[in-house]
Amino acid sequence: MEAWIAEHQALLWWSGVASAVMFVGSLIVVPILVVRLPEDYFSREDDPELRAFGTHPLMRLLWIVLKNLLGLIFLIAGVLMLVLPGQGLLTMLMGLMLLSLPGKRRAVHWMLHRGSILRAMNWLRQRAHRPPLRLEG
Repeated sequence: MEAWIAEHQALLWWSGVASAVMFVGSLIVVPILVVRLPEDYFSREDDPELRAFGTHPLMRLLWIVLKNLLGLIFLIAGVLMLVLPGQGLLTMLMGLMLLSLPGKRRAVHWMLHRGSILRAMNWLRQRAHRPPLRLEG
């Protein structure tokens, strides 16, 4: 075991740095995203994000690619934070919300109806003097 650690010091060091960056990043970025969500975000039927860049197909495609890339990064970081320090479930939820996947809406609502995640999100919103998030049904 000691030989393996000695051979892979750089890998262990970079893993520690990545863990610290994800932890600090999740403490900063996730609350900002939660507070910026409109209170009716989860009860809407349409996807207002797709209208953000008008009708130009290239801009919409660029927006979708960038949004999905960021969502994938958040989702992977959230999964890693289940075993590393950080807000794993909230980070996974933010990543899932950014991804354009079939069944995404149902998965997000399933996570929110578990209670603890929605309570944590509404606690963050309350501290920022924002109204709580509303769920459909």
